[in-house]
Amino acid sequence: MNYSDIELIESYFNGDENAFAEIVNRYFKSIYNFSFRLVGNTKDAEDITQDVFVKVWKNIKKFDTSKNLKTWIFTIARNTCVDYLRKKKDIPISFFDTEEGGNYMEDTLQDEGILADKAFDVFKDKKAVEKALNKISIIQREVITLKYVNEMSLTEVSEILNLSRETVKSHHRRALLKLRDILSAPKR
Repeated sequence: MNYSDIELIESYFNGDENAFAEIVNRYFKSIYNFSFRLVGNTKDAEDITQDVFVKVWKNIKKFDTSKNLKTWIFTIARNTCVDYLRKKKDIPISFFDTEEGGNYMEDTLQDEGILADKAFDVFKDKKAVEKALNKISIIQREVITLKYVNEMSLTEVSEILNLSRETVKSHHRRALLKLRDILSAPKR
């Protein structure tokens, strides 16, 4: 029988250790894939994923059951990845910001009539997309990965990244434009 996340948490709170194992099983692959796309390394992604679920286990008693468990776990994963990247590579905080300011790209998208949600669908070559993802900023990579790989709404993405929905929407559109440019560039 499929239990909801809240039912699993309540069952865990009532002493059922298998309920927590089911939560881990439900989200493990998604968290690993998300971590891998951000850090680009299998071993580090495995370590981060393990750290994420240790943090979930340590903090699950604090979880507000009126909230969404999936976004809570992904928020922990995102924060763990950011902490890892800062420690590992000494990336300045400014690296996580976008290069451009304002809404220039949003205006460009509207002028060109590009439908942002449809633009990503045209990319068929998975390896090319993976390489292209590594060429955009981390914040844009997070938005694209959460939206398309983890099939989250922009509202859920904004909650995980602790950004307004409009800011996430802007990052999303800029990322799609950059990916389109990268993927449509002539191959050398």
